[in-house]
Amino acid sequence: MIIDFSYWTRVLKRIAYVVFILLGLYITLKLSIFYMPFLIAFIISLIIEPAIKFIMKKTNLTRRASSIIIFVVVLAILLGGITWGIITLFSESSSLLQGLNDYFDKAYIQVKNFISSFQFDKIKLSQEILNVIQNSAGELLNTASSWLRDALTSLINFITSLPTIAICIGITFVALYFICVDKIYILDQIEHHVPKIWVKKFSKHLQDLIQTLGGYLKAQVSLIIVSFVISLIGLYILQFAGFSVHYPLLMALFIGFVDALPILGSGAVMIPWAIICGLNGDINLGIAIIVLLIIMSVARQILEPKLVSKNIGVHPIFTLIAMYTGFKLIGIVGLLIGPIVLIIFKNIFANLIDKGVIKTIFDKK
Repeated sequence: MIIDFSYWTRVLKRIAYVVFILLGLYITLKLSIFYMPFLIAFIISLIIEPAIKFIMKKTNLTRRASSIIIFVVVLAILLGGITWGIITLFSESSSLLQGLNDYFDKAYIQVKNFISSFQFDKIKLSQEILNVIQNSAGELLNTASSWLRDALTSLINFITSLPTIAICIGITFVALYFICVDKIYILDQIEHHVPKIWVKKFSKHLQDLIQTLGGYLKAQVSLIIVSFVISLIGLYILQFAGFSVHYPLLMALFIGFVDALPILGSGAVMIPWAIICGLNGDINLGIAIIVLLIIMSVARQILEPKLVSKNIGVHPIFTLIAMYTGFKLIGIVGLLIGPIVLIIFKNIFANLIDKGVIKTIFDKK
């Protein structure tokens, strides 16, 4: 048996190339989490860059002066929003955590009453099976209660760690200032210290990522913010109007989180919420929630064609797999991270995917 060493050398090189890129992505993700304040500052700088250029164009001011003006405005808005958000989140989370047992006791009683009132005689289910259904419903509610309690406890612990939050916020704003004011200098330093071939390849991949992932994230973040703001304002209006709406900020954040998930949407939260309100006898609140959902959907349908220029080209089944993989690896946040990582993989390995990954690696050419 003759072994073609040249063929297997090429195969091993291709495998090593893929492994090296995957390792690089893993390290990049870890560093992104470690240097989160700088990443947030970089993302904010990308968002406000058009405003800086607009000020420069209209006023003929220098980049430093224009950046300082926009930075002060953004700083005031973000500090005000962060202060209000921390106070409101702490208040609502503490209140919900204290009354969590009562809410789930009421939910269990409603489920029990529903099971008791359902005519199971027509489908001839034994009492043992009914007990299993009832116990399973109780275990499901206990699991959901445990998840929610852990999430609220983590949120409260995070909010109460004020020194850590203050340091992270402070570093983020300082980094944002330097990135905005000294952007040209920073880019020059990177080009000076990094080999030209790296800069060339990195620039190419970065351009592709900005066109695909950057455009997708910008569009989705814009749509999520619109959904969050509309739901937040709507829920506060309903609360002021006398409807039984508790924890509007937490609910708006939850709606925004679910709306951020591919495949799902805000309706996955608001439709069940409206149905539960109707079953509890609060039909007016259920109708109000549906009306709010319709307003959010109309706003999204109007804005989405303008913000999302093209499809990212990932089939929903692969998006679902990425969401599930992210969830199993890092929990709830993985539902968001999974599809983003999938888009990055698709962009970096575009040539391999187009030609066929296994076919390309083991091709004899």
